[in-house]
Amino acid sequence: MILSCQNISKTFSEIKILENVSFHIEDYEKAAIVGINGAGKTTLLRILTGELTPEKGTVTISKNKTLGYLAQNNAVDSSNTIYEELLSIKQHLITLENRIHECEIAMQHEKGHRLQSLMDEYTSLSHAFETGGGYTYRSEIVGVLKGLGFIESEFEKSVASLSGGQKTRVALSKLLLRKPDLIILDEPTNHLDLNSIAWLETYLLNYKGAVLIVSHDRFFLNRIVSKVIEIDRTQCTTFMGNYSDYALKKEQLRTAAMHAYLNQQREIRHQEEVIEKLRSFNREKSIRRAQSREKLLAKTEILEKPSEAAADMRLKLVPRHQSGNDVLAIENISKSFGRIQLFDKVSFEIKRGEHVAIIGDNGTGKTTLLKIINGLLPADEGAFRLGTNVEIGYYDQEHLVLHSEKTLFEEISDDYPTLTNTEIRNVLAAFLFTGDEVFKCIRDLSGGERGRVSLAKLMLGNANFLLLDEPTNHLDIASKEILENALNNYEGTLLYVSHDRYFINRTAHRILELSGHRFVNYLGNYDYYLEKHQTMADTIANDNRSVSLPASQGKKATAFKPAESENKQDWKIQKEEQARIRKRENSLKKCEEKIALLEERLKQLETKLSDSAIGTQLALLQELTSEQNEINLELESLYTEWETLAE
Repeated sequence: MILSCQNISKTFSEIKILENVSFHIEDYEKAAIVGINGAGKTTLLRILTGELTPEKGTVTISKNKTLGYLAQNNAVDSSNTIYEELLSIKQHLITLENRIHECEIAMQHEKGHRLQSLMDEYTSLSHAFETGGGYTYRSEIVGVLKGLGFIESEFEKSVASLSGGQKTRVALSKLLLRKPDLIILDEPTNHLDLNSIAWLETYLLNYKGAVLIVSHDRFFLNRIVSKVIEIDRTQCTTFMGNYSDYALKKEQLRTAAMHAYLNQQREIRHQEEVIEKLRSFNREKSIRRAQSREKLLAKTEILEKPSEAAADMRLKLVPRHQSGNDVLAIENISKSFGRIQLFDKVSFEIKRGEHVAIIGDNGTGKTTLLKIINGLLPADEGAFRLGTNVEIGYYDQEHLVLHSEKTLFEEISDDYPTLTNTEIRNVLAAFLFTGDEVFKCIRDLSGGERGRVSLAKLMLGNANFLLLDEPTNHLDIASKEILENALNNYEGTLLYVSHDRYFINRTAHRILELSGHRFVNYLGNYDYYLEKHQTMADTIANDNRSVSLPASQGKKATAFKPAESENKQDWKIQKEEQARIRKRENSLKKCEEKIALLEERLKQLETKLSDSAIGTQLALLQELTSEQNEINLELESLYTEWETLAE
């Protein structure tokens, strides 16, 4: 075991953040800490690293073990170049290397005991240099920098001249090169593109040490961790497995707890009704029996109602009217900024009901394309056409649709003057803004809060074509799941840019990868993209090698698509899968409705059976009891059927 956390408790301004939190991390284990925003994840990390002191509990790190911590937006501030800054991590090897060279020179001029002494020192230094990675440290530095998205021409840039996100990547690079026994990372993927995230995943998977991660990137967690530590309402629970395993087990536990709570509430109501009925008889025996039941009820340990999944924030997106079948046609659009070419003569179409994700490296022009479609930027050449009755709703990651001087209330009321005060408050409450919070100024909100306001406005817009730029940025996992469910139920058309692979996997029907100034088309979700990506890349490379085009024609290459037969087959499989899912969902709904009807009938029977008026009617009692038994048997069967369908 490398780290042990025992009964940690922490309070801020009399508000409990953590209470009796306990878990441990084994050597070489990869673990995650999850929880909603504000649950106390970062507070816990700061306690683990000694930045904060808990009111109660202990943190123990095994003897001679080292710990490295990268906080959110932790930036390096230095006058060194990027390469020099990382080279400083290997200073001990540089010192060894210099001393080895000194020994080599000195041995040429010494004899006897002095020579032997130098040879012994040289052997010892060489062994330490080799075992410490002395022959590979420079290539290791280059590998980490390239893996985290830096190109060689940037290695000599001054760290001071970098953006905040780039400085955070430098800090992450330094931490990885230190190779502590336990790496602790707080939202490490925030400033990385898809390729860099994939590289970091592989690095951490193969890391010969333990890793503890706080992240909202579920795909990232799925690939790396084998343990999930959940912080929920100050308490800590440990789940073995990756994020998907955790989510499944969490839902099973929540469902079981909700069933137990509802069953107990139903039994309490039943007992209260019986007690009331017994008292109404107003006889000594019936009153004693009522008192006896009251005593038993008073001793019952009342279960706390479990929190419902994503109950605090509900989002429903409803188009005002339906668009035509042809929603968007992009025709030979090009865009450059100075000498930087983003895309050149790209063309594609989007049909009604499609959910299309645009992916690609940072700086390739994904956001620029959305701005062109939304009329915020002009294209250098080419054009786009919107279909009949298409109404755009735009969500941008800079939240330019918001007005910094307005309050939240004004932001909604000014754009939707027909809404009443109560309706505006209800909309904002759905996005976790309650009480006096609705009078906060937009400029005073955090990135996540601005995102929620933008989503609220999007919800009210009733658009039938949504353009979303990184919609999951700054959202916690619960809020992401709410947005995913809303978009999956959305009957309009969706085009969005995202680095959130789990989000893409759940919401995309098609993926457009922006690479090499053009789009590559994948008819499926992110799993399908991963499966086909290398095959398509090889095909494009082979095409480029085998076909010699004039330079002017080479730039006009349009989006690569799979073979027509493969397209049709994939489309057919996708439609069959969608039909199967719809059939299962319909069966599930019917099953739930039948269960609800039977449970209501069971409640009616229980009420009748507790009615003293029929206590002497043996035939009726037998009939009601028989029906009750039959319903219980049928419910057992329906519960089994529901569980099978739910899987």
